[in-house]
Amino acid sequence: MRDYSAYQQRFQRVVDHIYQNLDAPLDLNALADIAHMSPCHWHRVYAAMCGETLAATVKRLRLHRAAAQLINSELPVDRVSAASGYSTLQSFNRAFGKAYGMPPVRFRREGSHTRFTLAMRSEEQLQMTDSTAMDVRIETRDTALPLLCIPHSGPYMSIGNAFDKLNGWMVENQVWPQLKGVMALYHDNPETVAPDQLRSHACVALSSEEGINIPDDFARLSIAAGRYAILRHKGPYAGLQQAYEWFYGIWLPQSGEEVGNHPCVEEYLNNPREVAPEELLTEIYMPLI
Repeated sequence: MRDYSAYQQRFQRVVDHIYQNLDAPLDLNALADIAHMSPCHWHRVYAAMCGETLAATVKRLRLHRAAAQLINSELPVDRVSAASGYSTLQSFNRAFGKAYGMPPVRFRREGSHTRFTLAMRSEEQLQMTDSTAMDVRIETRDTALPLLCIPHSGPYMSIGNAFDKLNGWMVENQVWPQLKGVMALYHDNPETVAPDQLRSHACVALSSEEGINIPDDFARLSIAAGRYAILRHKGPYAGLQQAYEWFYGIWLPQSGEEVGNHPCVEEYLNNPREVAPEELLTEIYMPLI
């Protein structure tokens, strides 16, 4: 049986609707109707549970998707702008530049993701036998790290839906003082598994579960003990694909290491609601034998 309060259930309905309808006009008052509350009161409840306004959530998610389209596709910028809900290219350029520190065309050409693509084309990088060119370290975990997780099925770029639900539960249940870390587990290779069949989990590690009501449908997983190569990535989440390609395609073959059988792990060291996309810090854990 689900153990969420009425407010948490309302929050989840609204979050699901936002993620499923990013391409459509999102009327903020209509989102209040989905929550079955008056717009004034619901907007306040949402901001308290999510840490940002409804309008800020919609804008952040659309720009996040736009960044991914700029990096991972050849869509013209005007089409990316239209898909992001902007009536003019100029307004899109202003909004994107304010969030990402540079206009879309320059971001596609010079964003932080390009250091990995340039490295993969460099003869000097191909001959690298250590991790000095990028921020990679090897660590050994002596014990497994227990995690509380919400499952996500579908493209990895949309795992934010599960994280938003996890965040809402933590705020409502005042779990933040026990937070040790925010992670994600990725179970499939996106190069060989269809996007709609990809499996992942949005997770938190807590210092204690004492007095915390854990919903029955949360999964209990763990980061296994063992050796890990850890790549620290600074920049938008949209650029993580290029980081993975470099990590597995260049660093791993040149390192002399063998990859293990545990899932890939990402640990998120800061909050996309609190820092600019170019300041986001993510650590990618590659399991080693």
